[in-house]
Amino acid sequence: MSAVEQRLASLGITLPSPVAPAANYVPFVRSGSLLVISGQLCFGSDGKLAAAHKGKVGGTVSMDDAKAAARLCAINVLAQVKLAIGDLDKIARCIRLGGFINAMPDYEPLAQVMNGASDLMVEALGDKGRHARSTVGVIVPMAAAVEVEGMFEIAG
Repeated sequence: MSAVEQRLASLGITLPSPVAPAANYVPFVRSGSLLVISGQLCFGSDGKLAAAHKGKVGGTVSMDDAKAAARLCAINVLAQVKLAIGDLDKIARCIRLGGFINAMPDYEPLAQVMNGASDLMVEALGDKGRHARSTVGVIVPMAAAVEVEGMFEIAG
C-alpha cells in the first residue's frame, strides 16, 4: 500500500473502483509527465449519488452536504489517478483542480464548497496536494451537486 493510500486509510478513506465514462471520452489522459483526470461526480463508495448530493447548492443541497460532495469528487479523482499510474506515490504534484458547482443562480460561496475537494487533496498528498484552482457555478450531469476535474504532475 502506498504512503498516500496509508494516509487516506488513516482518514477512514478507501478508494472506490473508478467509475467508467458515461459518454464518448476517456477518464484520463497522460501526456509526458502530465495526467489530466476527467470530471468526477460525487459518487459514494456504492457507486451511487446520495440524495443529499443531488440538486442545487443553496437550494436543496446545504453547504455542508456540498462540501462533502466535493470531497467525494476528489476521492474519485484520486481513484482515477491510481487507475492511470498504479501508485499514488508517483504523484509529484497536484497542479490544478477545477470545480463545477450545481448552484442556485444567486449562490455566491462557491469557493467554500470547493474547499471540500481542495482540503482532501492536501490531506492526502501533503504539500504536493497544494494546487491552482478554478470554481464555477454550472449545471452538472445527473443533477449532481458537484463535479471536480484534476491535473497532476507524475514522477517517472
